[in-house]
Amino acid sequence: MATSLPCSSLNEINKEERDERIKMVEKSYQRYREIISTLPNINGWIGEDMRLYEGFWYRTNHALEGVMCVQEHFKARSDDILLISAPKSGTTWLKSLVFAIMKRACYTNSTHPLLTTNPHDCVPCLELKLFKRSPVADVDDLPSPRIFSTHIPYTSLPESILYSGCKIVYICRDPKDVLISLRYFLAKSKPSTELPPLSFEEVFELFTKGISSYGPIWDHVQGYHKASLECPHRFFFITYEEMKRHTLVNVKRLAEFLEQPFSMVEEREYAVEEIINLCSIDTLKKLEVNKSGLRNSYFPNDAFFRKGEIGDWRNHLTPQMAESIDQITNEKLPGIFD
Repeated sequence: MATSLPCSSLNEINKEERDERIKMVEKSYQRYREIISTLPNINGWIGEDMRLYEGFWYRTNHALEGVMCVQEHFKARSDDILLISAPKSGTTWLKSLVFAIMKRACYTNSTHPLLTTNPHDCVPCLELKLFKRSPVADVDDLPSPRIFSTHIPYTSLPESILYSGCKIVYICRDPKDVLISLRYFLAKSKPSTELPPLSFEEVFELFTKGISSYGPIWDHVQGYHKASLECPHRFFFITYEEMKRHTLVNVKRLAEFLEQPFSMVEEREYAVEEIINLCSIDTLKKLEVNKSGLRNSYFPNDAFFRKGEIGDWRNHLTPQMAESIDQITNEKLPGIFD
């Protein structure tokens, strides 16, 4: 018969394991930095160093170490839920909706965490929050089902995600609107306040060459679209435009995909409509938690809640710019944004 260890011994063992894990991860980060220093680089949208890794561009000081750490150390579970997008494609809205769907039995309208907590804290990003630098968050202790987000391209996902069977929700957006949203978003970052923002002509040139965070955006969308066609029971693929135009129908579809369908009673009591209203940009941007403070050392919280409109690119891009982007989109992503 096994003898139980005293609590003090267990604590010492746990501390030793944690210390060893921290040392191991720190060595990993040293290795990542050495690899990053050798990658092709270019000046980005706000004058920052960007590196090309596995076919995609990353802001060096913002995400790349975290991406590498996720690839090496994240262990996915079969009941995990991953929310994935290229930046500025509806990420904040998707996080709010999925969190509200999954947690709807846990809170009342007046006690909901989304009223007092930024959506990016409700659904943390793997490479930008949990694995950004050593020591990494202890995600193994989180209860199931865990909900995470990431911007990592499909071809760079760790094997533990690909083979876990976990569900993946992917949202994409008309690249023209992504360009506008990303330009305004980066203009509000702390480093960019010290530099004059790039003109739309300058960011257009970079964007169409594929040089943007986690870009080229067309390759990012293409990878997940192909995966969703091959494995529809694991991938929920939707455009931001479709989600905006038919929100009620698609929120119910999303709940069914997540195996949390709305009951007839919930539908009669307008539970779906309540979630949609709670997660709308108009509601979220008025909350104090989303109006003030910094998301991290780079971005103010209000930078995540600008307009959320379809077609805002018409106010900024020339017809020639729009036609150029549409040509790339139609060649690489035919039919997706029709």
